[in-house]
Amino acid sequence: MRIRRARPEDLAAVGEVTVAAYADLTHGDEDDYINLLRDAARRDREAELWVATPDDTDEILGSVTICPPGSPWRQASQPDEGEFRMLAVAPPARGAGVGSALVDLVVARFQQEGARAIVMLTLPTMRSAHRIYEHVGFVRAPELDWSPTDVVHLLGYRLDLQRPR
Repeated sequence: MRIRRARPEDLAAVGEVTVAAYADLTHGDEDDYINLLRDAARRDREAELWVATPDDTDEILGSVTICPPGSPWRQASQPDEGEFRMLAVAPPARGAGVGSALVDLVVARFQQEGARAIVMLTLPTMRSAHRIYEHVGFVRAPELDWSPTDVVHLLGYRLDLQRPR
């Protein structure tokens, strides 16, 4: 598997993979969040979009949005913390280590930049993702919990990078 920055020719496929990955969490075609999930071009423009592909093709297996300082995609982080969003794995690629590889990229990136910690928000129902985060060392951070709407409740997670994992 290769992990690389998304290219312009990847963006439509990334959007569709993200919509498919979140399908069980959205409310059908009328859900406005689907447009946000599909808009990979905006995420790539306003943050950093990374993809996982097989070694021998450019098929999109998954993606993650890294939110550097100044990105409007940051929701929960302080200036000295890293943040990522919209970790998505194509349903046929689930269980193959794609999500873990993308999270490893995020951790390595923010360690290299000297971030104090990495924070992220996730839906309570995303239990498979929670297992990936916890395996890497993320812990629940209830002080980060946030409800952007009356019906969406997000759980905060934090990985402290200043102490050994």
